[in-house]
Amino acid sequence: MIKNFFESIGKYFLFLQMVFRKPEKWKIFWRQFINESDKLIISSILLVGVISVFIGGVLVIQTASNLENPIIDKMYIGYMVRESLILEFCSTMIALILAGKMGSNIASEIGSMRITEQIDAMDMMGVNSAGFLVLPKITAATILSPLLMLLSLGLGLFGGWIVVEFTQIIPPASYITGIKAFYNGFYIFYSCFKISLFCFMISSIAAFNGYNAKGGSLGVGRSSTASIVTTSILILMSDLIVTQLMLY
Repeated sequence: MIKNFFESIGKYFLFLQMVFRKPEKWKIFWRQFINESDKLIISSILLVGVISVFIGGVLVIQTASNLENPIIDKMYIGYMVRESLILEFCSTMIALILAGKMGSNIASEIGSMRITEQIDAMDMMGVNSAGFLVLPKITAATILSPLLMLLSLGLGLFGGWIVVEFTQIIPPASYITGIKAFYNGFYIFYSCFKISLFCFMISSIAAFNGYNAKGGSLGVGRSSTASIVTTSILILMSDLIVTQLMLY
């Protein structure tokens, strides 16, 4: 088992070496990049948006229920909701959601091409199949994922405002004041960096598992499942390490 683990790590880095070779035709690369951006990022906007709105509302209710002390200013509810969204939900939780959606998409697509021998045909024609198929996916997921984080943040705060406005759980003016209070721009960079790192892992590991899929349609299913499980664990481990390095 340990031997297989280290062999998989070695194969993964050799796979990345193949992926990050210089594209033979940049025009084709940019065309693929746009297609993958639509498939992986733009298609995730609705899912991320709906989840963020409801989570923002839930955070407001939960925070308000735990800050009933009259001595504590109500504006701290907005402040704590903002910090919770920036520091953890909009990066880590969204990445875990994308691990299921984006990871399964990539693994099943490339895995299907492997078992139908399309990748073998590309290799026989002298095409760097790993670079052609995977590099645009990794690039699109890594570069554009911070846009999903910013969208999630905005919609999460908006969802909280909707709850505040319609339930009057706290004064809306206090919620807005809390959102603006003690703003630290580094936290935005920190969250954007985390989701970029996480989406790099999601796209590269899913592509690796799909590229090495075996055993027909069942093999594609196994590679997709392995991608989701592996990336979810690595996201949580990396979250701890990055937080320790960047915030302390």
